[in-house]
Amino acid sequence: MIRLSLAQMATAMGGVLLGCDTPEDIFVDGPSDTDSRLIVPGGVFFAKPGEVTDGHLFVDAAIANGAAVVIVERDVRASVPQIVVPNVVDALGALAKFVVASVRAAGELTIIGITGSNGKTTTKNLVATLCATLGKTVAPRDSFNNEVGAPLTMLKVESDTRYLVLELGASGIGHIKRLTDLASPDIGIVLMVGLAHAGEFGGVEATVRAKSELVQGLVPGAPVILNVDDPRVAGMAELATGDVLWFGQTGKAQVRASDVEISLAGTSFMLHLPDGSSARVEFKVLGEHHVMNALAMASVGVALGVSLDGIVGVLESVVRAERWRMELMGGTGVTVINDAYNASPDSMAAGLKTLVQVAQTANRTIAVLGEMSELGEYAGEEHDRIALLVVRLNIDQLVVVGTGARRLHISAMNEGSWDGESRFFENSDDAYDYLVSFCHAGDIVLVKSSNSAGLRFLGDRVAEAFA
Repeated sequence: MIRLSLAQMATAMGGVLLGCDTPEDIFVDGPSDTDSRLIVPGGVFFAKPGEVTDGHLFVDAAIANGAAVVIVERDVRASVPQIVVPNVVDALGALAKFVVASVRAAGELTIIGITGSNGKTTTKNLVATLCATLGKTVAPRDSFNNEVGAPLTMLKVESDTRYLVLELGASGIGHIKRLTDLASPDIGIVLMVGLAHAGEFGGVEATVRAKSELVQGLVPGAPVILNVDDPRVAGMAELATGDVLWFGQTGKAQVRASDVEISLAGTSFMLHLPDGSSARVEFKVLGEHHVMNALAMASVGVALGVSLDGIVGVLESVVRAERWRMELMGGTGVTVINDAYNASPDSMAAGLKTLVQVAQTANRTIAVLGEMSELGEYAGEEHDRIALLVVRLNIDQLVVVGTGARRLHISAMNEGSWDGESRFFENSDDAYDYLVSFCHAGDIVLVKSSNSAGLRFLGDRVAEAFA
């Protein structure tokens, strides 16, 4: 964080400072967090109330770890200065807005915002890697993309930061607008609109409106990068006040991929840029669906004036999308593709198709699937659709884990004239026991579920068993 006095911080957050007689003379520039365990000496602790516990209960722990100031909603009699605010989350956003605006006014900060139903974190990582070759870059850790994670990322900005990459998530109308009100991006990217979180949004059309808030929240005249292959995204062009840069795999795309080839070594494709130049990219990230994320990153490179060689070099330097996202694991002849950090119908289908694409004649394909959460009224039919896809792709073995995914197992059995090709287990332990006894050399195992199902840890355990 930039160096601020306690007086400046209290004013920015609209709070009352307690425990300090000379607020103009005490300065803070340490990192901020809502987790007391992550506070370091000189840091700022935001005591956020939560659904399970209350951050105010951990103020002493944060101080013990070195917090220089705590942000609270009531006087907690702290041994360090405290700023009492009406709402900790609102105060976090207000301070983030002040910090970003201060650096923007004094320097050359470029903000890049990314949203979409799938692919945000992978694209964020790719764009951050690209920007880091151009100047000091701040980007979120993990999937810090909500009203808490995004401001915490913004607070990492310092006076010499040149690029701020923001992943903007939402589970309802107005969520992205809240974030763009804190920091209007100079470049916006909309990846796709699908059924991820559709139950929370209230339908696909509501999802479109929510994602379009990024286009409307850009700096006036800012360029927007849109997926031309997704009609719902393409329709957002009418909201743009600046240039539109199209990416995709169809002829209309200005940043385009062709001749895509998939293997366990990664994804190879020809990259075409608007100036007519092209080059072969050996992208180590597994899965054809990640080509679109690579194209989105390449489009940012075009917008920032990066050369074709520079864009290709960054793409070829990336070895994985993110932990538990199409992560290649295993050994002794059994390959595990651990993609169980999240799951929507679109990403589930993409993972299954990749499993089949990378398999050779000698490989058995095994899909270990858990629940796709947050689908609301679409949950039943979408689990049915994935079951049908498993059968049509002729995947050798389906292993369904958890009661929330039981319908997937039943629908697969109803679709196929199978005899044991689909197995259901209530928990990961039972599924693990089955998999380590069932798998043998040459098998390729895809593990895919929503984060809440926890199958990413099952994927790790299976991979370790064959390491």
